[in-house]
Amino acid sequence: MIPSICKKSIEKALPNATRFVHSRLMSSSSFDSVGVVGLGLMGHGICQVAAASGKHNTVIAYETEQIFLDKGRSRIEGSIAKLLDREKISSEEADRILGSITYSTDSSDLASVDFLVEAVIENIDLKKELYQHLGTVCKPEAIFASNTSSLSITDMAEISGRPENFVGVHFFNPVQVMKLVEVIRTEHTSSDVFDKTFKWGEDIGKVAVKCGDTPGFIVNRLLVPSLMQAMLMVDRRDATIKDIDLSLQLGAGHPMGPLHLADYIGLDTCYFIVNGWTDNFPDESAFVMPACLKEKIDAGHLGRKTGKGFYEWDGDKRGDSIE
Repeated sequence: MIPSICKKSIEKALPNATRFVHSRLMSSSSFDSVGVVGLGLMGHGICQVAAASGKHNTVIAYETEQIFLDKGRSRIEGSIAKLLDREKISSEEADRILGSITYSTDSSDLASVDFLVEAVIENIDLKKELYQHLGTVCKPEAIFASNTSSLSITDMAEISGRPENFVGVHFFNPVQVMKLVEVIRTEHTSSDVFDKTFKWGEDIGKVAVKCGDTPGFIVNRLLVPSLMQAMLMVDRRDATIKDIDLSLQLGAGHPMGPLHLADYIGLDTCYFIVNGWTDNFPDESAFVMPACLKEKIDAGHLGRKTGKGFYEWDGDKRGDSIE
């Protein structure tokens, strides 16, 4: 039997407790299980960050082929090993992170995920085919999120069969280090889905910003045209590659110049973005294709990844500019 004074105290506390529980539930993204499709440069980082957050009981890492799955797994394990060696995490935490990831080449393992992030290559036809398939595999209430950096979220949302449950989540490389994530909504995205996704971005330790479905979103819409302007200066021989980069570093406080950055990103990635923009938005004057970029793509000089672009490269070490 509860003494009457205690009973009154409990009854008085119940409304506050109810509000507390409700607020805790509302502040959670409520994603018990998260899936990541594609374990390449971006996908493996997203998978690792989601697992490290401790916000999900399960993180399912999916690739279509075992060789790509193994490569992604090796990247994650290598990254965790570095954190362990530098004493950034404990061995118990490393074990927890790695133990929370399930690796699979069977798409049926994604059937029960609450939130799915797609991070496959920037090919709209491939993505549309993937979303048509995932729409038949995943539960109807699952939220789909694309990590595309330049493609239309709306186009993918409409082909997915669940446009109201579709958003963009654009991370930056390397995902484990870069703090920003752009959360993109379309005219179809439900407010609840968008709010849950935005909260998820914060839950996994990122600074989330909101954006509509505009080409390039916020960062690339501002950044990529500026890279193209630097390349147009090279086309016109206005200044040397070295001096263009040095000017932005010392005059604008940028950590690296635009041509250095383009090499680091990958000239093929820059080309793919701009080529899509010029095709889809021919009247947008900011979207132009520099001749020097096209020439380097045709020559197979893609920047850091191939050892040659606007600069010579030895792995991640930049060499002399190629004037």
